Amino acid sequence: MNRIDRISAILIQLQSRRVVKAIDIAERFNISLRTVYRDVKALEEAGIPIIGEAGVGYSIMDGYRLPPVMFNREEATALLMAEKLVEKLTDASNGSNYKSAMYKIRAVLKSSEKDFLEQIERHIEVVQTRQQRQQQQPDLNLLQPILKSISEKKRLSINYFAHYKQESTRRSIEAVGVFYLDNYWHLIAFCHLRKDYRDFRLDRIQNLGVTEDKYTQEHPTLKEYMEREYESRNLQSIVIRVNQKAALMLNEQKYYNGFVSEVKKDNYVEMSFLTMYTEGFARWYMMFADCAVIVEPDSLKERISKIMEKISSRISNPETANLFD
Repeated sequence: MNRIDRISAILIQLQSRRVVKAIDIAERFNISLRTVYRDVKALEEAGIPIIGEAGVGYSIMDGYRLPPVMFNREEATALLMAEKLVEKLTDASNGSNYKSAMYKIRAVLKSSEKDFLEQIERHIEVVQTRQQRQQQQPDLNLLQPILKSISEKKRLSINYFAHYKQESTRRSIEAVGVFYLDNYWHLIAFCHLRKDYRDFRLDRIQNLGVTEDKYTQEHPTLKEYMEREYESRNLQSIVIRVNQKAALMLNEQKYYNGFVSEVKKDNYVEMSFLTMYTEGFARWYMMFADCAVIVEPDSLKERISKIMEKISSRISNPETANLFD
């Protein structure tokens, strides 16, 4: 990126937030802090009223208005693809709001870019699985009120269905953030009932309301929370070797079981995993165990041996098998 394009991009970044730190600009464009200071000075010399405060960051003076931002073809295409994702993978309210925003974005595009989007729009689709469609709760529209509660630091009141207990409980929670994982939206929040942080799946929230009660404590950002949780987990290292043809069939399943890396050999693939749930991994491994071997740990080998013994016993003596031990 040449300097003129970079300075223009820095100006857009300054418009995007109330305060922007110099280090954030440096990391985005992979430049030194000295270069950031020089580029910001160039903007000031061009008449842009930038306020800089040591230890805080840069901001543009209130009341200053810049002409509409123009999008290039690649940026407009990225926004169109995002619209497709938002429409299918978030709730109806969020999808409607994004679509409204896209109309405004299209309004400032050049005619040639508008024509381009109209041509390619029918050639981009996000296809939902049946599982995703079943988990939708279109009438609740949870994302916007959750994000509003975070912004205003107001507690949420929810009815939550706990799958493992098969019961609903009323919870007063303080939301930290939301994330999308494995076809589900999740909410991380401090639960006053459990006196700790909990992961709530949005498809199990039966109703939700924003209260007037303020947060009782300061919470980490979602990124800080997830990094802390990852570091505190007792992860088990697992290494297996899988026949190359069988390895091709594992596809995305391996990622759900803590896949880290793999090395291809002459006739097999050696895969490394990190998992908290050795029991779950053992049972997943048995799906293709006839095409694989366990390198480590020995505890996994022992657990699978016990499972195999129990299976063998029940096959031999189905009438006397105890299904509850």
